[in-house]
Amino acid sequence: MIGLSTALALEEHGHEVRIVAESVGAATTSAVAGAVWFPYKAGPPARVAAWAVRTRQWLEELARTTPEAGVDVLTGYEITPDDSWPWWAEGVSELVRAPAPVKGSPIAWKFTAPRAQPSLFLPWLQGRLKAHVEQQRITELADVPGDVVINCTGLAARELAHDDAMYPLLGQLVIAAVGGADLSASITDDRDPDSFFYIIPRRDELVLGGCSLPRAYGSRAELDAAIKARIIAHAARLGIEIGELRGERVGLRPYRPEVRLERDPANPRIVHNYGHGGAGFTLSRGCAEDVAALIAS
Repeated sequence: MIGLSTALALEEHGHEVRIVAESVGAATTSAVAGAVWFPYKAGPPARVAAWAVRTRQWLEELARTTPEAGVDVLTGYEITPDDSWPWWAEGVSELVRAPAPVKGSPIAWKFTAPRAQPSLFLPWLQGRLKAHVEQQRITELADVPGDVVINCTGLAARELAHDDAMYPLLGQLVIAAVGGADLSASITDDRDPDSFFYIIPRRDELVLGGCSLPRAYGSRAELDAAIKARIIAHAARLGIEIGELRGERVGLRPYRPEVRLERDPANPRIVHNYGHGGAGFTLSRGCAEDVAALIAS
């Protein structure tokens, strides 16, 4: 998501772009994502808020004008342990406190949030590009030809950029039929940090999660039956009637305490754009525009 959106912004600014990736399509972490707008697990707060606002505007415009992109605007509810003002609230003018549409109707932050369906959005985004994706493995950024090299390699940046601050966070999803759930509402329950839960409706199914578990670099993403059981039980506790289970997905979020978006001080030809954690869809366009501006400066 970060690489494709950056390539699109650069092409829109008149640059000739070459895209190189080791993995594409369903083999990427972006294909597993819930992909609802929410600046989760990303920093620094001020820059993330600005990137999120610009990306939100872009996604909302796509929802209005380009239905084939797979973007829809949902009503979001975040159930929190207290009523502290969310740090990500900048640019969310309609944010209010309201009862969540779950059992017991706990008070939540209510807002609108665009959601992209990865199975539609990623192919649409790739189809917008003039450049074709060249599938190959890169071992040295400095060896890549071109006037500028944009490093959007996610977890691989730990080795390619020699950045020990990068590490994976495991996320696991359950996919279910719609059942009796509301397709217009996304719900996140943040009250227990050890039992994080969300439900994100797509056009014809539900995505339920989740978890955000630190893993050692190089670990494999493996399904955990206990996490699946907890997710399903949490939905039941909230009174959400999901349909038959259709599958599970697991992936590794490319986490860094702060997104790295800057020229490499040792090699200014390289521009880094990685470390978006669980907020790749949320920050993608804002970061892409900053990359384009950085190259032009």
